[in-house]
Amino acid sequence: MAMGPRASLNASSPRWFSESRRLMAIKPVVLADIGEGIVECEVIQWFVEPGARVEEFSPLCEVQSDKASVEITSRFSGVVKKLHYEAGEMAKVGKPFVDIDIEGEAKAEDVETIIDQPGDKADVPPPPPSAPTSSKTEQTQQQTPQAVETPAKEKGKCASIATPAVRHLSKELKIDICDVDGTGRDGRVMKEDIYRFVKERDAKGSAQQIAPTPTPSLPQNTSVQTETVAPLSSTQLQMFKTMTRSLTIPHFLYADEVDFSSLVELRQRLNRVLAKSPSVEGQPSKLSYLPFIIKAVSLSLNKYPMLNARVDVDPKTSKPCLVHRSQHNIGVAMDTAGGLVVPVIKNVASLNILTIAAELSRLQALATQGKLKPADFQGGTITVSNIGNVGGTYVSPVIVEREVAILGIGRMRTVPAFDENDNVIKKQITNFSWSADHRVIDGATMARAAEVVRQIVEEPDLMVMHLK
Repeated sequence: MAMGPRASLNASSPRWFSESRRLMAIKPVVLADIGEGIVECEVIQWFVEPGARVEEFSPLCEVQSDKASVEITSRFSGVVKKLHYEAGEMAKVGKPFVDIDIEGEAKAEDVETIIDQPGDKADVPPPPPSAPTSSKTEQTQQQTPQAVETPAKEKGKCASIATPAVRHLSKELKIDICDVDGTGRDGRVMKEDIYRFVKERDAKGSAQQIAPTPTPSLPQNTSVQTETVAPLSSTQLQMFKTMTRSLTIPHFLYADEVDFSSLVELRQRLNRVLAKSPSVEGQPSKLSYLPFIIKAVSLSLNKYPMLNARVDVDPKTSKPCLVHRSQHNIGVAMDTAGGLVVPVIKNVASLNILTIAAELSRLQALATQGKLKPADFQGGTITVSNIGNVGGTYVSPVIVEREVAILGIGRMRTVPAFDENDNVIKKQITNFSWSADHRVIDGATMARAAEVVRQIVEEPDLMVMHLK
């Protein structure tokens, strides 16, 4: 039976149906929420590129949020078709950041052709290119070497691998990290590589300096003030947001001096014992003063649980209320190359001094490497900031959002004092500065809680009766 022209065309052109099915196999991967209130993340590096085959749960990229760096894995098995962001760009939470063909059959150029062309457009081959004129040919030949020498950078591709701390260091020193040759594993850029690059750059700059030519004498102090705009790092952005919200909290400061003399002796004895004991994995070989202070704060919260609460609004009455929390999750402020971070030691009330010291050491190591996870920052109920290890004696700490108190610790100093027999003795004195939310905490409550901490630090043997 003879077929009409339309039937003949349909019988010989099933191409568009096949490609539409292939197009529907491309799945956009959405950037999920990785923390409390985080709305965007910086793409640090990609582990894949368009055309690469990925399996389920294989790593796609590393992103840096306001608080920590996180490795994002694939939800599907397939072929990467498109990267929505380049390394260094900000990716929005809840928006696609990579497209994956879960069938892995179509090539990237085929997908682009399908998207650009409507399904009912005839399959017409492109017209042959016209012969170039002699002038155009010469121009093309002249431009070809330049095109070979400077290939376009592929979207999303990162030439260097480095931790967020190293990337922050490169930004502070105004260095493009892609220009630095990494000496670490798999070409990872280390801090030493950054410092070596700066040293070599400065040495080249000094060698290229030419003796200045004589110029007419100019009046002194004629230089013009210049201003340079520098973007905030992700850590600085988080601090900016947090401290701005803290402005709504009416602070009051309570300070006192604490005698560390007995704690100094106890710490020395315990460190001698630890030095003679066999090493245990995860257990610190030396104790600092901070675990004792953290434990003392936790013991004071048992008597004054109001300091462990947070201010909220009762959904039933729409009135302000205090939400009491059973666990003592104490945040510890840490100074890193990328800025200030406040990881949290969870459930301090159930930990002894050695366990607190081990967890503190773990968090400090991760903070130094820039590898803290979002879970390490969550759930804090009160914060301790040891500014003394930097060099300050007095501090007025700022309360962290969703908390009502914070302790700032100053530098220890040796001062002369009188004992009970009026003899002059040496004492190790440290200033403790407390800030509290005056909407819910009055001065008397803060003073009593601070007194409990002072007594325990000055008589550390009291901890033995309360350790769990």
